[in-house]
Amino acid sequence: MERLSNIGMLPETFSGGHDDIAGRIEVIWGQIKAPLVVPLLITLMYICLGMSIMLFIERVYMALVIVFIKLFGRKPEKRYKWGSFKDDIELGNSIYPLVLVQIPMFNEKEVYQVSIGAACGLSWPSDRIVIQVLDDSTDPLIKEMVEMECQKWASKGINIHYQVRDNRKGYKAGALKEGLKHSYASECEYVAIFDADFQPESDFLWQTIPFLHHNSELGLVQARWKFVNSDECLMTRMQEMSLDYHFKVEQEVGSSTYAFFGFNGTAGVWRMAAINEAGGWKDRTTVEDMDLAVRASLKGWKFLYLGSVKVKNELPSTLKAYRYQQHRWSCGPANLFRKMVFEIIRNKRVTLWKKLYVMYNFFFVRKIVAHIVTFVFYCIVLPATVMVPEVTIPRWGAVYIPTIITILNAVGTPRSFHLLVFWILFENVMSLHRTKATFIGLFEAQRVNEWVVTEKHGDSSKVKGVTKQLKKPHFKIGERVHMLELGVGFFLFTCGCYDFAFGKYRYFIYLYLQAIAFFIMGLGFVGTHVSNT
Repeated sequence: MERLSNIGMLPETFSGGHDDIAGRIEVIWGQIKAPLVVPLLITLMYICLGMSIMLFIERVYMALVIVFIKLFGRKPEKRYKWGSFKDDIELGNSIYPLVLVQIPMFNEKEVYQVSIGAACGLSWPSDRIVIQVLDDSTDPLIKEMVEMECQKWASKGINIHYQVRDNRKGYKAGALKEGLKHSYASECEYVAIFDADFQPESDFLWQTIPFLHHNSELGLVQARWKFVNSDECLMTRMQEMSLDYHFKVEQEVGSSTYAFFGFNGTAGVWRMAAINEAGGWKDRTTVEDMDLAVRASLKGWKFLYLGSVKVKNELPSTLKAYRYQQHRWSCGPANLFRKMVFEIIRNKRVTLWKKLYVMYNFFFVRKIVAHIVTFVFYCIVLPATVMVPEVTIPRWGAVYIPTIITILNAVGTPRSFHLLVFWILFENVMSLHRTKATFIGLFEAQRVNEWVVTEKHGDSSKVKGVTKQLKKPHFKIGERVHMLELGVGFFLFTCGCYDFAFGKYRYFIYLYLQAIAFFIMGLGFVGTHVSNT
């Protein structure tokens, strides 16, 4: 009977044990909250509010510039001369400048035919254009296919060169630099660059080259990207919203105000003299295009963005490909800023205002602050204040500023305005990787020079057929399940539950939605899943 009596007391003992543990946790939390957590959270809050104001002012400034351009018709291209080439019977085609078209590629099995075909279809005097395919492929079968495609076009009378290297040193920058060393390339006055999934219209050169030909101060003409698979899935629609803002606002503003913006690495035409004077292609970061643009700008060259000229291309439709791309696009600029900030400060050839624009607006606010404040403020600080009521975020910082910034970002893609909530949640999740990549770039940590070519699947009609082949249930945990997202999602969900039970600001609605977004992306249920077969 005594033994039975002891057994009957076990639940009470366990209950007492749980209460004791909970009590200890509460005591420890009470001891560290006031002297440590509250001051740390207040400091982070003020830093984030300061960064939010920086980002808000930058977004409003760009919006005002765009309104001014629209109202008064001050398109950047109207400031430059443009005229067609006049035929001369005596000089013949020699009046047209020699143009080199470079197509760098790496194992581009799905898109090599489309890109080479589009480049070979460019309208320009046949004896004044050279197509150069820079193939860094490691798959022998794909290399053979690309070479055969080049031979096919060569048999049709196209001046096309198939170039390969013994190694991939410098990746894309190394391939482009090596391509310019050939004698036929050095004779060209301009070079147009297209990534393997880009399909320029036949009149691309007629719309861009005249600006360079008639305006000796111009070093670069950049065209806009047009996405062939933006409707493929929700993830590609989200990307379209972000990139439309980049092209319709950021590039337009940079071209209109300081004749400077970041070269997008493709769909642009460079003056060969500008590349040479800037020191050529460098592979010190993963954003060789931005590196060249900044160096050329510091030499006094001006850039022109042509939003009216659009080049078709493909958005990454798998989460894996998009994550790799965003790591490169976030880590590279931060690393380049670290390497070039003092070079920019010491520069004597451009005005003080242009140097400030490049350092503050272009690099610091857009490439560093924007990523960090999105994740730290909205996914860490704001949720944490739910459990620390001593810290109160002003309503203007928690609601009004982010709302205005979001609306200004969404204006670039009116057709997707109804997807605004999904875009906010998606961008907040991606800000985790962008923030991590930004710090990797700033401190040159591991993966700082990681270069993974963005996976492509061909045109939209082809993609729709391919993506039906969903992967079988077997998958590698590391590729499909992302623990970092799941961890942040659990933190947000916990904060949401606490706010629902004890909070007064009703942040739990946002916290639950954002937690679900982190869980969905953490489990890989976003984008398409293309079969490897």
